[in-house]
Amino acid sequence: MKIAGVQMDVSLGQVDANLEKMAAFLRRTTRDGAVLTVFPECSATGYCFNDLAEAQSVASTVPGPVTDVMARACKAVESFAVFGMVEADGERVFNSAVLVGPAGVVGCYRKIHLPFLGLDQLSTPGDRPFAVYDAGGLRVGMNICYDAAFPEASRSLALLGADVIVLPTNWPPGSECTAACCINARALENGVYYLAVNRVGTERGFRFIGQSRACDPWGNSLATASGTDEEVLYVDVDVARARNKHYVRVPGQHEIDRFADRRPEMYTSLTKPHGLKHPARK
Repeated sequence: MKIAGVQMDVSLGQVDANLEKMAAFLRRTTRDGAVLTVFPECSATGYCFNDLAEAQSVASTVPGPVTDVMARACKAVESFAVFGMVEADGERVFNSAVLVGPAGVVGCYRKIHLPFLGLDQLSTPGDRPFAVYDAGGLRVGMNICYDAAFPEASRSLALLGADVIVLPTNWPPGSECTAACCINARALENGVYYLAVNRVGTERGFRFIGQSRACDPWGNSLATASGTDEEVLYVDVDVARARNKHYVRVPGQHEIDRFADRRPEMYTSLTKPHGLKHPARK
């Protein structure tokens, strides 16, 4: 199965223009054989909002008008897409990634780990457990941006059976090591394909660093984008390879299984609070 990542610029608050641009890219990637196309974090809406009211002005429910547009685009080409948006839920907003296909919304992930930046200063932390969704036979797990810094996020999706973890992201300067190292590590430690799709351009003084990256289940880089240009990355996904966690390197002498070799009983400290708080979130 071929999947695609679209590293693109986004126009803050210009939802219709962003959706039109995404639909055009989707037509292109599907013509090139992709069954799933992934767009950046907040690709439908932009990210650097000044206040909650501004974010609410472009927020939409899921399902809703924004996902309806993308669902029609997916139906026209018979493929799937993951994209970022501001999700409305009453007075609350969430930084969400949505998986949409020809029949409509397949799944929605609300960002759990929130940095003190942009929309994430205004949104509510994700309140739903991690989940894996089927996209035409491909098992897809979704994280967003800062989630990549928390190995528990991708491990949860891998244990749920993900073949590929997708990471719509808005990496600013300071995230270069995440782009260069963390994506490979998350793929390797979970034995999954990992596709991180960043944006380019600037918004209200924030520059985004591009460097979208795709990795295979052994942590090898398959494709990497530049730091400045709109680009499309393509990756061939072998689901059998992603589902095989037992690696035989030397029969009878060197075998590993990163799931069977886990020792959860020794990880109890992971569930204990550390007692520290972000200074801006007392």
